Amino acid sequence: MAYRIIIGAILGGGIGGVAGHLRRCVSGACPLTSSPIGGAIFGALLGALAASALQAPASDKEDSMKERAGLVTMKGNPLTLLGNEVKAGDRARDFVALDTSLSPVRFSSFRGKVCILSSVPSLDTPVCDLETRRFNEEAGKLGEDVVVLTVSMDLPFAQKRWCGAAGVTRVKTLSDHRDASFGMAYGVLIKELRLLARAVFVVDRQGTIRYVQLVKEVSSEPDYDAVLKAVRGLI
Repeated sequence: MAYRIIIGAILGGGIGGVAGHLRRCVSGACPLTSSPIGGAIFGALLGALAASALQAPASDKEDSMKERAGLVTMKGNPLTLLGNEVKAGDRARDFVALDTSLSPVRFSSFRGKVCILSSVPSLDTPVCDLETRRFNEEAGKLGEDVVVLTVSMDLPFAQKRWCGAAGVTRVKTLSDHRDASFGMAYGVLIKELRLLARAVFVVDRQGTIRYVQLVKEVSSEPDYDAVLKAVRGLI
């Protein structure tokens, strides 16, 4: 009878109740673990908690791991993108990446500015080098209300070195290497390479995506004029 009361109390409290009771069991204050029968019940409860913990985030995990094939190519070879497609009109998803000082930067901290999000495979490649230099040049013409962020899988140390060598000071580089937070949130993580696809997103001051350009061939530069037109329409 005591076991029924205890189990009912635990299950009635949901997963939080199970977790709290398990903590008491670990500390030796739980009657369930004082007998063979109680030990069996304890094991069943532990299994239930583990199953629930695995099932709870399943839908989020499935969304983040969505695969989209054939949207981009590398030297003509089709690649697979991970993450959900982002469209103009969507709310810009928050993400966290590292700056060149290894400090985490949350994208939402730029709210109130018009943002150009430039996604590139690696700054140490010719096309990414050209693209980031071009956006650095344009950033000087667009004024203080516009922020240009270049995100890649390069380590923060490599980004800092590249910016110093290239004299890039107006573009803020962010490393997505640690968590692929940006790549998954914006659907530009290349499954086969764990690099970011080449893409540009323009986000308005309120945090709404106003323009999206996913470059079909990763080794090609984006359409700068189209990006700048979208930005100028917001400032």
